[in-house]
Amino acid sequence: MLNRNLPFHLEDRTGDFMGSDFDEIYDRLFLTVSRPTPSHPDAETTLLVYDTGRRSSSRRQAHAPRDVQPTVVLEFGVGGALGTITFVRSGSGVPMSHFLRRTSMFSGSLSRKFTASNGEEYRWIHRAVKDQEWACVDSHDYVVAHYNLRPPEKPAYNTSGNLLTIYEPFTHLAVEILATLTIMRYLAAHKY
Repeated sequence: MLNRNLPFHLEDRTGDFMGSDFDEIYDRLFLTVSRPTPSHPDAETTLLVYDTGRRSSSRRQAHAPRDVQPTVVLEFGVGGALGTITFVRSGSGVPMSHFLRRTSMFSGSLSRKFTASNGEEYRWIHRAVKDQEWACVDSHDYVVAHYNLRPPEKPAYNTSGNLLTIYEPFTHLAVEILATLTIMRYLAAHKY
C-alpha cells in the first residue's frame, strides 16, 4: 500500500542544473530539466522544465521529451544574467528578478523569495540548514523542500546520490520548486 504522507524524494540523475531527470523513488512524480534542441536559436540560454508523467531511462543526459510540452520555460540573459520565467499553462512571462526576489536589500543573491501559485511566499537559502545544500522554507521558516548533491568522496552505487526532497503538503508546488531551485543553482554557478 502506498503511503501518500511520505516526502517526495526525487533523484537528480546527473546533478547538472543545466539538464537532468528528477525521478521520484516511489514512482509518484517525474520531472525533467533540459535544454531545447541544439538547433533552437536560444539553446544555450534557455532551460525547459517538464512534468513528464513517466520515469526517465537511465541515460546520463536529460533530453526534452518529444511528446510532452514544457511546463516552465527559463530564459536567461547573456553572461549569466537573469532573464524571464514563463509558466506555459498560464502564458505569463515574468522577469526572474521580479519573480525570485532578494530577501532583503542587503542579502546576497543566494537568498531569494518567491510567491508560489498558492499565494504563499517561500524562500530559498544556500547552506543555511545543516546537511542541506539548498533549503526552501515558508514564511514560518518551516522547511518545505531541500536539495543535496552527493559529496564527491562518497561512493555512488545504483543511484546518483543527488536528491531533491519535497515534503508532502507542498508536492503540488513541485514544478515551481524545481524551477526556482534551477534558477538558484544557476545564480550560484554564475556567481551572480
